[in-house]
Amino acid sequence: MKTRLDLNRRQFIQTAALAASGLSLPAAAAQPASRGQGQVKVGCLSWCFHPLSAGADPEPALDLLGEIGFDGVELIASARSDLKNFWTDAKIERVNQKLQKNKLKVSQFVMFQPVVEDLSSTNKAAREQALNNFEAGCRIGKKLGAPMVNIVAPWARELKGPTEYLPRYYEIANPKPGQKYHIDIAEGFDWDRVWDAYVETTKTCLARAKAQGMKFSLEQHTHCLVPDAASFLRLWDQIRDDDFGYNIDVGWTLLQREYPAVAIHKVGRHLMNVHMRDIDGVMRQFPAFGRGVMDIQAIITALKNVGFNGYASIEQDRHPGDPDIRDTCREYLRIMRECIGK
Repeated sequence: MKTRLDLNRRQFIQTAALAASGLSLPAAAAQPASRGQGQVKVGCLSWCFHPLSAGADPEPALDLLGEIGFDGVELIASARSDLKNFWTDAKIERVNQKLQKNKLKVSQFVMFQPVVEDLSSTNKAAREQALNNFEAGCRIGKKLGAPMVNIVAPWARELKGPTEYLPRYYEIANPKPGQKYHIDIAEGFDWDRVWDAYVETTKTCLARAKAQGMKFSLEQHTHCLVPDAASFLRLWDQIRDDDFGYNIDVGWTLLQREYPAVAIHKVGRHLMNVHMRDIDGVMRQFPAFGRGVMDIQAIITALKNVGFNGYASIEQDRHPGDPDIRDTCREYLRIMRECIGK
């Protein structure tokens, strides 16, 4: 009969050290307590129904999401001006009334990249302003009842590409003769300096989130300081706080050729939130959910196996010829309920 010993990274190091010294691992540490099967909840991002622009109103979407039958919704500050001009106390009160009416929970409050892009800056003044923006977002999220705040990891300010949102620059669909895939790297770019500063900034973000009674989830995108599960784990090892966790976007994960189900197992207990997308066969675009090759059942099985009890929420790109977004969301909910039930 075979006995399986499950060790996390910290326990593995402890085991190796004890073995080298001739000591045995304490029984309590040898087998971590089981988290049990996770209970996945199904949500939707409000910006499936509105643009990511200053002043974009999520209220009309809330009635639709309640009618469709979602468990939760993510709300967002799309621009820096939204922190003061859109998410006022009066607006928050109206949104809270809509949420209650439609029996929706805010799974997390998000700050879009332009709001906090200078969190990766090596300029102290720019970084401090981004931290203040982040803190303002935390206060808004708390008033909306969100248990956590979320951002996509920023990219180094020293990197510039041909698109304003650098993560979207991952291919040249029809290259001209002699054209090369290129990102400008500023003279004097020092990766270690950028990374070390970002680690300290992340610690400050977490402290400000926790001051509001919230957790902090970080999402990965292409070219960012945290582009995948392994780089998140490197960052977490320098933070070491269970109120800091991972928001996996399964579409961006597979676009970068990392299998989402494996990435889920990599981050394990650090996983706080999931953004769901489908993807086409060459891993380039995110078609209407249910029309691509994403292995949804494998993702749900992995989530259950790591004991994930959070939200898996659709984030849908729009393409010419796609079905109505309401129909896509209904199909998403049907597929997810079916997979979760298996």
